[in-house]
Amino acid sequence: MKYILLTVALFFHAQAYADSGLVKVLSQFSFDDTVKRVQSTIESKGMKVFSGIPHSESAKKIGNQQAPTQLFIFGNPKVGSLLMQCSQSVAIDLPQKMLVTENEMQEVHISYNSPQYLNQRHEMKGCEKIIEKVSGVLNNIAKTAATNE
Repeated sequence: MKYILLTVALFFHAQAYADSGLVKVLSQFSFDDTVKRVQSTIESKGMKVFSGIPHSESAKKIGNQQAPTQLFIFGNPKVGSLLMQCSQSVAIDLPQKMLVTENEMQEVHISYNSPQYLNQRHEMKGCEKIIEKVSGVLNNIAKTAATNE
């Protein structure tokens, strides 16, 4: 009976997580190493990192404690402009963002917005192939930065 309840609880947790529009990948590396790997992987794909925002360092400067948190803002204007042709409102979610966090158990995660979620959110029409490509690139960046594969 315990196993059935656990399975049901995990199913509903996964559903809620999937509905949030975030993709979350567990990293095998430390926070600092993951941050470096995310940046170098983005750049190796020919994209520009527009900004790296060290939220936890900024919090520390004003006397607040925050778990290690770094946001990357990056992209490729050629792809972003194509997405905006499908729905101008997607510009509020561009450039792309990727978040590196470390929790209280020292687990490091890489998170990003699901392109399928953005597609649905902005009611894009005719962008299925671009969304699929962006999804593959973001997944590749996260997995490459998070693992030795």
